[in-house]
Amino acid sequence: MENIPVIFSQYGGGVKTNRDIWTYDFSHNALEAKMKLFIATYNAEVDRWRRRGNNAQSIDDFVLYDDTKIKWSEGLKLNLQRGNYTDDYNHAKARLSLYRPFCKQWLYFDRIIIERVYQFFQFLPTTISELENRVIYVPGLGNRLGFGCLVTNTIVRLDIAFEKAQCFPYYTYTPDGSHRRENITDWALTQFQTMHGTEVTKWDIFHYVYAVLHHPQYRERYAENLKRNLPHIPLLPQHEEFTNCVCIGKELMELHLNYEQAKEYPLAWQENEQVTFDWRVTKMKLTPDKTAVVVNECLTLAGVPLECFQYRLGSRAALEWIIDQYQVTTDKRSGIENDPNRLDDEQYIVRLIGRVITVSVETVKLINILAQAVTI
Repeated sequence: MENIPVIFSQYGGGVKTNRDIWTYDFSHNALEAKMKLFIATYNAEVDRWRRRGNNAQSIDDFVLYDDTKIKWSEGLKLNLQRGNYTDDYNHAKARLSLYRPFCKQWLYFDRIIIERVYQFFQFLPTTISELENRVIYVPGLGNRLGFGCLVTNTIVRLDIAFEKAQCFPYYTYTPDGSHRRENITDWALTQFQTMHGTEVTKWDIFHYVYAVLHHPQYRERYAENLKRNLPHIPLLPQHEEFTNCVCIGKELMELHLNYEQAKEYPLAWQENEQVTFDWRVTKMKLTPDKTAVVVNECLTLAGVPLECFQYRLGSRAALEWIIDQYQVTTDKRSGIENDPNRLDDEQYIVRLIGRVITVSVETVKLINILAQAVTI
């Protein structure tokens, strides 16, 4: 791979569970409870399959269909046929994951229970790897939801904001978290150093790529290519433009990666004095003019800057993803409820709104600076 003209040695899709309602949850405790039930049900079915004797039933006719205990898929049935048990619930497998842009949920990261883990056991195999690694994801081939990109240090869902998200990490590992390797190729480093000097590092290239992917002119110029292919990254010959990309790319990356630590945008709180104040969110909405977020019947956050809606990921602005995802949902088939309200931090969602607005506004500013400073 080192002799092939690519920037990244490895890449792969986000995880595909085929049973999100079971494997994801805002609550760590709720995830544990339902996964223990799922695992017990599955392993009992493996026992029953192994004891079937001369029973010639097909696997489809054999398994227990009970949406309140398990959800089957072709991959899970195949593991059952092979007699593969899954381990008892393991707290270490409960990992924070980016379910949607700026929306984290707990994921039970298990090879049998998740239909397709793709390369994430090489990208973020352990929680320790999350402290040092960074992953840029972009739409996959045939995406119909508009181009975009985002960086994270957590496991990514396949259809996070685009279709079939493809993930490009800075580091790769063996599945036990050892043997860390830089994923930027030596070929790419040679190309950049030949043009811009030996002081260029692989982290510079990583930040450069992130800036280019955000550049409005790049997205416009290569719009048709980006619908059909993974991004091709131009190597800008002007050293000043290269340096600007590196610097702005790094700023964008730190802003997006640390969105939960961003300063809250100063919104005007409008409280309904007719009801007892409560932080609990059931389902939020934007006012028709998009200048305020109705959090619940007690609280409305006014003064939302319209420029924040210019920062879009797929079909929605970042703030719209928050409003869409942070709501209480109940799955009709399983009866499973997923509640984003935190018992240990009841103000989290309100603070997150302010922080994501800040991230959006600052992103728009940085992209405008990038567009002025760099021509692609």
